[in-house]
Amino acid sequence: MIQLTDYLYSGDTVIRILHKYSKDLLAAAGDDPDSIDRTHAEFLQHMCGMLEHNDFLTSQSQRIRDFYKYMTQRYPYLSFTFHGRIKSLIRAEEKFNGYIISGVSNYYAKHGAYPSACDLRSQVGRFRDLIAYRIVISMPVCHLKPGDDREAIEIRRLYEIANELPDFLEARGFTPEESNIRQEHFSPLLREEVRPYYKDYIANPKDTGYRSLHIVFYDNPARSFTELQLRTKDMDDLAEIGDANHATYEMSQQDERSHPFSVPRGECVWFDEAYERVQSLQNLDLSKVDVNMFRAMDNYRINDGCGLYTGRFILPYEHLSRFQNDRID
Repeated sequence: MIQLTDYLYSGDTVIRILHKYSKDLLAAAGDDPDSIDRTHAEFLQHMCGMLEHNDFLTSQSQRIRDFYKYMTQRYPYLSFTFHGRIKSLIRAEEKFNGYIISGVSNYYAKHGAYPSACDLRSQVGRFRDLIAYRIVISMPVCHLKPGDDREAIEIRRLYEIANELPDFLEARGFTPEESNIRQEHFSPLLREEVRPYYKDYIANPKDTGYRSLHIVFYDNPARSFTELQLRTKDMDDLAEIGDANHATYEMSQQDERSHPFSVPRGECVWFDEAYERVQSLQNLDLSKVDVNMFRAMDNYRINDGCGLYTGRFILPYEHLSRFQNDRID
């Protein structure tokens, strides 16, 4: 079985690893058009194309930057940041195989049989956040009046921004995608015509307390999906350094992906291989990995300059509230 961990000790760059891994997966797929290895290889080649073609990233970030410029004029008193990232190779590989694991196990639990290759391809087709951007807003205390509810004001502004975002980006080559989850509640602040596009984790917070607005666009010029997340600073703090932080989320995902489920081993090769690939990545000793521009003292102290483990950051913009220094206490 071919797996990513076989390629992480040669000193190669992430790009070369992606090329070699995808080439070997295609060879393993042979002439079978329904092979999951072929779908896997195509996914890796798509990721490789994103990392190699700077023109694509420049074009996309400039079009999203237009919304940043719009916000600086529309909301001069707000402080906000725009950040983007391409998902790391290790996280992308875990998530791709995680979709196969959950797809097979859910189908088996429901039907007592195994899904077709077509069914599984639709599962991995759910991958929409290979590229993701985040907008984080904050209302400085110096701009609040006595009795103002800062959280309520920030949330109201956040929904205003969410209402404006789909039409704005659609005029610049992005098509909003309908959300694939059912939501129990809708905020009255979110316009009815844009509700189908959003995963509203503010009106429907997760068990961890995580709150955010998520929306996926298809970038027509780039022929790729990208996700945008909108949060207040308090929501972002909870997601980054609080109880809903990403490390905790990843641990829960690892626990879920490492669970043996109820699928008998040895009966579905797609499940067995995906499960083994995830286990191999989760047990990886990063201090022994030799990938160009990556160094790890251990599994916690990591310096990643190539997007292997922490992802590659793009589009760092920060807008400081106008007149923020006017008030001196």
